[in-house]
Amino acid sequence: MKLFRKLFFPFVPIYYAVTWIRNILYDVGIKRSISFDIPVICVGNLSVGGTGKTPMIEYLIELLKDNYKIATLSRGYKRKSSGFQLANTNASADLLGDEPFQFYSKYKKHIQVAVDSDRVHGIETLNSLQYPPEIILLDDAFQHRKVKAGLNILLTTYSNVFTNDFLLPAGNLRESSSGAKRAQSIIVTKCPIDLSENEKIKIIKDINPKLYQSVFFSSIKYSDSLKSIETTKNINDLSEFTLVTGIANATPLVYYLKGKNLNFEHLNYKDHHEFTEQDIAKFNTKNLIVTTEKDFMRLQAHQSLKGKLFYLPIQMGIDDSFKFDKLVKDYIALKR
Repeated sequence: MKLFRKLFFPFVPIYYAVTWIRNILYDVGIKRSISFDIPVICVGNLSVGGTGKTPMIEYLIELLKDNYKIATLSRGYKRKSSGFQLANTNASADLLGDEPFQFYSKYKKHIQVAVDSDRVHGIETLNSLQYPPEIILLDDAFQHRKVKAGLNILLTTYSNVFTNDFLLPAGNLRESSSGAKRAQSIIVTKCPIDLSENEKIKIIKDINPKLYQSVFFSSIKYSDSLKSIETTKNINDLSEFTLVTGIANATPLVYYLKGKNLNFEHLNYKDHHEFTEQDIAKFNTKNLIVTTEKDFMRLQAHQSLKGKLFYLPIQMGIDDSFKFDKLVKDYIALKR
């Protein structure tokens, strides 16, 4: 842990007390959590930063879209709109936020995409539509306890499992690790492809799941085909390029590209970075830009980047996916 984070340890008890009291108020019913008749699946984490929530939501969409009417509901972080918004042909990253706009861009023929900082209001509004969804996927809502989801999927990264982390502001945890008890499924994300069974056993022992909890391991699968609006390129054919990232943790992507012995420079920005005109002017001096799908959602609006801007698609692969898929489908069948 960096030295400056250690300086914040005296404030950890205060943060712990605030979050503990809040959770206790919900646990004993003084603060009300609202349940809904339709299946509500929550994907979230205990920590700040990227744990793979977007690939997890897309995994669920792929799993369920052929058999159910699905809606995703997100807060719409850093969007320039307010209130409830349902994506339509006028959708943009500014209106919805990066991740919801990504969901809409990829799956608009199959799902509804909505944003609302008040998840209860968002679900109620979706249910009141002329064609309401049959399943709602809540994106990044593990701490949004006003909604009592029927299935909670908690994500934690292999490189920083929540059991080894500290509360804010000294660490990255939004609440105590004891909050994991609310999850029915815990997924360790961004694992090495060759993660051994012995290491999985050790991690599961550290997590110490409850009897009702299942622990899974997942990894990121990168495509070799770079995509743009107009065309595709094989990443192995590139001689050199500029990698632009504005995500919480670009390390796995950088390692993957370096593992292919590719020649690139990396322009690394903070998560959800709002690219400025100065940034775009810098990008215009580059011959080829590779970025993440999330960053592509914002950058594609700049016409000057047309023809040189590509993104690298990713997918989440889950070990023992049959068991995980069955867990999700069994919950839906029971709820319906």
